[in-house]
Amino acid sequence: MRLLSANNKALEIMSDLEEALGGSRIFGMSFIRANTTAVGVNVFKLVRSLTELEPGRYEPLFDRLASIQAEIDAILSRKAGRQAAPLVLDVSRIDRHAADLVGGKMANLADMRTSLGLPVPAGFVVTAAGYEAFMAAGDLQAEINARLQSLPEDAAPGDAEAVAARFRVSSEIRQSIMAAQVPPPLADAIRGAYACLREELGGATVRVSLRSSALGEDAAGTTFAGQFKSILNVPEEGLLDAYKEIVASKHTLHAITYRLNRGIRDEDVAMCVGCMELVDARAGGVMYSRNPLAPRDPAVVINSVWGLPTAVVDGTTPTDLFVVERVSGDGFALREREIKTKAERTVPDQGEGLRREVLPAELAAEPSLTDAQALELARFADGLERAYGGPQDIEWAVDPAGRVQLLQCRPLALAAPDATGIPTGRAVPGATELLAGGAAACAGAGAGPVFVARKEIDALRFPDGAVLVVPMALPRWAALLPRAAALVAEQGGITGHLANVAREFGVPALFDVPGAADALSEGVEVTVDALGRRIYAGRVDALLSKQAPRATVMAGSPVFECLREVSRLVLPLNLTDPESPEFRPENCSTYHDITRYAHEMSVRDMFDFGARSGLASQASKQLACEVPMQWWVVNLDDGFTGPVPERFVHLADISSAPMLAIWAGICAVPWAGPPPASARGMMNVFLEATMNPELAEGGPGGFSDRNVFMISSRYACLSSRFGFHFTTIESMLTDGDFDSYAGFKFSGGAADAGRRVLRAELIADVLERHGFHAKVRGDNLFAKAESRDHGFILDRLRILGYLLVHTRQLDMAMADRGAADAMRDKLLSDITAILAVPFPLPQACQGWAKAGGKA
Repeated sequence: MRLLSANNKALEIMSDLEEALGGSRIFGMSFIRANTTAVGVNVFKLVRSLTELEPGRYEPLFDRLASIQAEIDAILSRKAGRQAAPLVLDVSRIDRHAADLVGGKMANLADMRTSLGLPVPAGFVVTAAGYEAFMAAGDLQAEINARLQSLPEDAAPGDAEAVAARFRVSSEIRQSIMAAQVPPPLADAIRGAYACLREELGGATVRVSLRSSALGEDAAGTTFAGQFKSILNVPEEGLLDAYKEIVASKHTLHAITYRLNRGIRDEDVAMCVGCMELVDARAGGVMYSRNPLAPRDPAVVINSVWGLPTAVVDGTTPTDLFVVERVSGDGFALREREIKTKAERTVPDQGEGLRREVLPAELAAEPSLTDAQALELARFADGLERAYGGPQDIEWAVDPAGRVQLLQCRPLALAAPDATGIPTGRAVPGATELLAGGAAACAGAGAGPVFVARKEIDALRFPDGAVLVVPMALPRWAALLPRAAALVAEQGGITGHLANVAREFGVPALFDVPGAADALSEGVEVTVDALGRRIYAGRVDALLSKQAPRATVMAGSPVFECLREVSRLVLPLNLTDPESPEFRPENCSTYHDITRYAHEMSVRDMFDFGARSGLASQASKQLACEVPMQWWVVNLDDGFTGPVPERFVHLADISSAPMLAIWAGICAVPWAGPPPASARGMMNVFLEATMNPELAEGGPGGFSDRNVFMISSRYACLSSRFGFHFTTIESMLTDGDFDSYAGFKFSGGAADAGRRVLRAELIADVLERHGFHAKVRGDNLFAKAESRDHGFILDRLRILGYLLVHTRQLDMAMADRGAADAMRDKLLSDITAILAVPFPLPQACQGWAKAGGKA
């Protein structure tokens, strides 16, 4: 029993891993570590149980198991190697090739100053080596790893408990980081670098800005836009606390969720921190060297505000828009200018930190840039695009003297080229328009129920597939985007952090739609057409039918590649032919090989047990029955009413209540043959192969290809194969109800994957309607009913016996949902009729059943 339980659990976990490899779910390193550990434990239990059946015979399996486990451990413990580096580096010593030391953001920024001679503030960087020194002090990393390992990464999308768990772990980790002491060597290096910066700038007190520059940030396809903290206007005495605050921001709820969604390992994100002279900006903002939604449009897009550019990237205020086009030669011309009323600006406070300042009405309506400054910014953008070989996303500021300072530069992701140019915003005929206008931050259309998020705690309630509506385009909402059908923001520009992440995840996004949160009723379904800049009531199929499926962001990520590497040692099945001379323990190269070998040998050993032990009553017996296929019964203990010396066993000889309940379901409704399908003739051939009465003991099909019951009076496990369908039914009835269960595993089929998945989902639906907990992984189904009285469990076994017969070849008829619905109705009707007739427990089973109390 332990052997079969371990076998089934190992296969279930392998199915989870295989589903994750299909790219249909989001997972992290904890998922990989937990599941590879669990499958290893169950394979070990399987091997140990096998060796207990035949002591000394299968010892080589332990060696193979240890070898595979060692290879998996080596992969999971592998860490990206980094060259030795100082704890702190001045920007004058950094170029673009130092990204593995200081992160891509600061490597690019320093390169702009040192290699290109562009106006970039002076400063220094706390390197990856500095981060690792900080995390090593007090063994912080081990504590963080333990907390992250506890997170439920396999929770369903929108699982509020899983989000709440991440929120709690996030808070605990950040508190631990803020409470930690910066080790003296690192603290001295930071203070020394600040002293050098102060001297370089003339010896006066210097206010600085601290910005994240994590390894992997701004890498291809992973912007991390707005996920980590920046702290502006930091005095000398606040340096160390500000450094810890930025390190702690690696573990905010939205940063943890972003890494999970993008398949980035926590241990690969060393938090480097740039420390640079603060620019007391008269105006600031973000510009794109290309239009992200129309790559064929040769224009530079600039968003700007009064004061520091923080309000642009955070989406907290309306922004001015300047569109500068490239003209013949190296010329530039202002093509478009849209000036908003900007009621406030963000400025450095006199002490430290920032404050919002109300603007006079006459200044609020004025352009935050002159036309000449817009053209100058466009020239910078064009030069950076040429220097770095692609479109760029650039943060900038204009100081009180009118000089441009460049604060950040990273690659800009563009939409696929098309011929539409700038969106025109045409309405869909016949659709009910709710709102119009705004700016398309990410093209496309999406539909779902409206969900208005105003406070951070609202993230706990966000349902999968909803349209996210927010008053401000704050970066913290990025954590919800992978589950959102579309995004609508009342204010914010297309150059902000949230817009960047929306494009990264391919979520249709419409910004700058005033009043959207009040105008759209929560829970009501709407369609957002970002390119058309309109929101419609209900679903607009004319728009939605044109949308390509959203690509998974896990593919190609570090976590995904780690899973793929580990899975090569877990999932492939190389030992397929039990009759081959290669079917030996030494040739097991994966966990699946060991599972297959151990299962085959266990069945064979149990069939041979009676012959070897001389206990005829314990030998395998063929069931004498009228069902036109062969069934074998292995008596594990007291499954027979008495000795059965003959080759055949009859139902009257069976004292196993679970087996008799399964058999009652098998015989309850005569099978009418395969359902109508185009491949019916071919499938009948396959059916004939598995029902062939000439199949004999020891035949070429191997023992595990048979229909085999392993039984005791309170236990039954049926391993069955019909053609290409594999089924296991297992049940135990205990003295009390708590541990009694009926389990079901179903997989395989000869149809295409879509039909097999529909069939698995259909069976799961039927079982869930009758008290089972069901889980579908591709075309694999796992279901269990447990902790109920004996009568309930026995009735569930009748259902499973019925489904065993009536779902074979069903995949060939699963042409669409309509076919599945019709078959569901038929199955449910039959089951209702079966359960209407009480199960007559045989006399041989009634004594202990009454003692158990409820059968």
